[in-house]
Amino acid sequence: MRARTHSPHTRRRGATLLLLAAAQFLVVLNTSVVNVALPAIGSDLKLSPTGLAWIVNAYLIAFGALLLVGGRLADLLGHRRMFTIGLLLFVAGSCAASLTYGAGPLIAARAVQGVGAAVLSPAALAVLLSLWPAGAGRGRALGIWGAASAAGGAAGVLFGGLLTSALGWWSIFAVSAVVATPVLLAVPGLIPRGVRRAEGRLDLPGTLAATVGLVLLVYGLGSRDGSTLQSTVIPSAGLALLLCLAPLERRASHPLIPPVLLKNRAVVVGNLLMLLLGMVWVGTFFFLPLYQQKVLDYSPLTTGLTQLPLSAALMAASALAGRLRATLLPGFLALAAGLFWLARLPVDGTFAADLLGPTVLIGVGLGLAFVPLTALGVNGVEARHAGVAGGLINTTRQVGGAIGLAVLTPLAVSGVGTAVTGPAALAHGYRRALVGAAVICLLAALGAGVDKLRDSRTGAPEATPSR
Repeated sequence: MRARTHSPHTRRRGATLLLLAAAQFLVVLNTSVVNVALPAIGSDLKLSPTGLAWIVNAYLIAFGALLLVGGRLADLLGHRRMFTIGLLLFVAGSCAASLTYGAGPLIAARAVQGVGAAVLSPAALAVLLSLWPAGAGRGRALGIWGAASAAGGAAGVLFGGLLTSALGWWSIFAVSAVVATPVLLAVPGLIPRGVRRAEGRLDLPGTLAATVGLVLLVYGLGSRDGSTLQSTVIPSAGLALLLCLAPLERRASHPLIPPVLLKNRAVVVGNLLMLLLGMVWVGTFFFLPLYQQKVLDYSPLTTGLTQLPLSAALMAASALAGRLRATLLPGFLALAAGLFWLARLPVDGTFAADLLGPTVLIGVGLGLAFVPLTALGVNGVEARHAGVAGGLINTTRQVGGAIGLAVLTPLAVSGVGTAVTGPAALAHGYRRALVGAAVICLLAALGAGVDKLRDSRTGAPEATPSR
C-alpha cells in the first residue's frame, strides 16, 4: 500500500496550526493556572482574600474587556503584527510575574498578561480563518483550536498544583514565558505577513465606551463582597456605557463593530448562544471544584487530577466536532443531561460513582457545542473583519461567564434551611446552581433547534464546521 505523502505547503500549514493552537493553549492556561497557587501566593506576599482575588481578576478583566479592541486592531494593523505584539506583551507580563515580589507589581504583571492575551487571541483566530477558508478544512482547524482551549484549562489546574508544590508559585509564570518564547520565535517563518485587512481607523469614543463598560460589567458581576456598590452600581454603570455604544457606533465613520457583522444572522445567533454557553461553562468549572474540596475534602491536586477525564472528553469532542456537521444541538442536550446527572451531588459521593460519568458527558457536550458556535460566530465574515469577529465571539463567552456566576451564585447560597448545615448545606446549594446551569443549557438547545428549523425551512446552508 502506497504511503501517503504530504507536500511542504501542507506540512507548513500544519505547523502553523500547531503554533496558533499553542498560543490559544497559553491564553486559556493562564485563566486557571494561578488558582491552585493562590494559597502559596497569599502566604508569601501576606495578601488578604481581596488582594488574592485581584491576582485572578487583573488577568480576566483585562482579557475580557480588551478582546473586542484587540480584534479590531488586528484587522486594521495586520493579523501577524498584532499576533506578535500580543505574544511580546504576554511574555513580558509572564517574566515580570515570575520575578516580582510584591502584591502591586504582581497584579500589574497579570494585567499585562491579560492585555497580551486580548491582543493575541483574536489575531490568532483571524490568522486561522484566513488560512483555512470555509469549506477547505476550517472545521478540522477549529476543532484543534477548541481542543487546545480544553487542554489549556486542564493543564492549568494540574500544572498549577505540580509546579507550586515542586518549585514555588513563581514557576507557573516562568513556564508560561518559556513556552511562549519559541512560539514567538517561530512567527516569522510560519505566519504570512499579509496586508492591512480593513480600511479606516480605530473608533476612539466607541472603543472607550466598550472597554470601560466591559471592565465595569465584568468586575461588578464577578464581585464577591456582596456590597451594593460592587454588585449593583458598578455593573449597572457598565451596562449603561455598553448601551451608549449603539448610538455612538451609528454616528461613527469607522465603527468598532462593523455594521455588516450585526446584519449577519449567523454571527448574531452564534454570539447569543455563546453567551449562554459561557454562563454554563464558567459556572460548572466554578462550582465543581468547590464541591470536591469543600464537601468531599479533596486536595487541590486531587481536584485537578479528577477533572482530567472531563478535559480529555472536551478535547476529544472538540476535535470530533470539527469533522462532523450539526453537533450544536446534540452538544447542548448532552451538556444539559450531564449537568442534571451531576446535580445529584451526594455529601458522601465518590469519584467513580458520582463524578466520572457526568463530568465526561459534560466534557463531550461542551466540545460538541463550542466548536460549531465559534464557526457560527465567524460564518460568512470577510477576512478583513475576521479579527473583530473573533474578538466579539470571545468577548461574548467571557461576559457570559461573568453573568453566569452572577446568576448562579445566588442559587448556591439561598434556599438552604437553618436545619441543614456544614457540607450538606453546601452540597444542597451547589445542586441548585448546577440545575440552574442545566436549565440554561435547555434554553440554548431550544434556541439552536429553532435556528436549525428555520434554516431547514428556508433552505439556508448550515453554518457549521465542514470537512
